[in-house]
Amino acid sequence: MMKKIITLSIALLAFTFSNAQETTKITKKTTTKTTKTTKTTLPKVEGAGMVFASETIDYGTVAANSDGKREFVFTNNGNKPLIITNATGSCGCTVPTYSKEPIAPGAKGVIGVKYDTSRAGQPFTKTVTITSNAAGTPSKTLTIKGNVLAAEAPKS
Repeated sequence: MMKKIITLSIALLAFTFSNAQETTKITKKTTTKTTKTTKTTLPKVEGAGMVFASETIDYGTVAANSDGKREFVFTNNGNKPLIITNATGSCGCTVPTYSKEPIAPGAKGVIGVKYDTSRAGQPFTKTVTITSNAAGTPSKTLTIKGNVLAAEAPKS
């Protein structure tokens, strides 16, 4: 009798354990599907708007005289066209570029920036100031930072 109870208990335990594993697998699959369908929406503004994917670009450590071009990407989250009227760097080593054409509501735009990497052997933090017709924030400051390695000495 005792042998039957032990055998029955082991069988019941094995059945419960296998169902618990199956439930865990289903839960993980459901969680993964939910994560993939998440969507981020930008707040809408009355007038023109400007929301950047990132307001700071970190160059990291770059070689002297390497390509210093990077881009700030933004979206016009307003209901009117966004017009950028000016973009200025904090010094002559930081040169911004921008589209002179209006950016339609919901459209993406780009502010290009080129840092002069011939200024070797030093860390840098510079800003770019954007002037536009964006509602609430007609002036926006963006930051670039990084470190330029020292130039290699010429081989003799």
